[in-house]
Amino acid sequence: MEAIKQEFSVAYQYSVFFTEHLFDTNNKLLFNVLTDLTSTSSSKTFFVIDEGVVQHHPELPQKIRQYFNQHPSLPALCADPLLIPGGEQCKNDETFCQRILEAVNRYGIDRHSFVIAIGGGALLDLAGYAAAIAHRGVRHIRIPTTVLSQNDSGVGVKNGINAFGKKNFLGTFVPPVAVLNDFDFLRTLHIRDWRSGIAEAIKVALIKDEPFFRSIEANAVALATRDMESMKELIHHCARLHMDHISGGGDPFEKGSSRPLDFGHWSAHKLEQMSDYRLRHGEAVVIGMAVDVTYSTLKGLLPQEDGARILSLFQRLGFRFYDPLLMQHLDSENRSRSVLAGLREFREHLGGQLTITLLNGIGKGIEVHEMDEELLLKAIKFLGSASVQEQANVTC
Repeated sequence: MEAIKQEFSVAYQYSVFFTEHLFDTNNKLLFNVLTDLTSTSSSKTFFVIDEGVVQHHPELPQKIRQYFNQHPSLPALCADPLLIPGGEQCKNDETFCQRILEAVNRYGIDRHSFVIAIGGGALLDLAGYAAAIAHRGVRHIRIPTTVLSQNDSGVGVKNGINAFGKKNFLGTFVPPVAVLNDFDFLRTLHIRDWRSGIAEAIKVALIKDEPFFRSIEANAVALATRDMESMKELIHHCARLHMDHISGGGDPFEKGSSRPLDFGHWSAHKLEQMSDYRLRHGEAVVIGMAVDVTYSTLKGLLPQEDGARILSLFQRLGFRFYDPLLMQHLDSENRSRSVLAGLREFREHLGGQLTITLLNGIGKGIEVHEMDEELLLKAIKFLGSASVQEQANVTC
């Protein structure tokens, strides 16, 4: 047989910037980024903004207009910002994606133009996905507004929306052209959203960086009480670890069956769905990590003192490491509807082979390709008992 073999590589490069008061007309960061990236005089700019962000920052749309009026050489604003509800609801309803695509069509936004998304991780996922499929790729810029999106989801290469009851069933691997982290947005976060992003920092510390874990332990009180300087350091370090993994892990677009940065996520994604997204993503990740930490301990991989140390840190930061949903439908007849179904869905998402990251030490992630469901059940029951005991201590 004759064959013509094709092989090529595509280089991606983008920067994550850190600033405050991004839309102050004296702050030149956005001006410099757009100027460096603009290639034609016909380029346009279109903003998609999380409604919740505007509720807390009602002056934001006007400040954006003032910024572009002050810098007329920038790609022109082609329309008022499109406001979309944030949170997982925007990824569950396909009409929100359609609204962005309709705007791209209506305002003539092409591949040389910019879709700039301002919001939490879910809104960034949605806007990035819409930008990626319009014209086979409109350039998008992310302006994350939560801890979780500034240190983890917003600095990566993935975009997506939910479908068929599964998280991120539809999605793309398309990097942004820039990420602009404005710490000022963090000041108005609900405490649950402030705390949720810390979960992803703990995650990457547990699998990659024991000194970073010790740093989080040392700063637990400051982080829990919303000390901004401690949070800035956490976000910067976590974002760097995340980006280093993307560039140096050898599989930035996840062609293989390994997703170490999803430690604790196989059950977390399922718990989010089972709770109708009552649980924030970071809250579900903490519970998912607690399950896998306890499983690692029961399996003899992780020293018991390390497991106790990790659960103690969760508590000191104000997290719950157990939710009654963990026990739901775990009887033999209904396990297909339980959190254990997350293993099957995770396997499907990986493309066939199950690969789960566990721990054999703090900062030392290892991969396994099977999970003992009976041992998982034992881990869940242990967490339930530990949670009851902790609640009793608090009551006393």
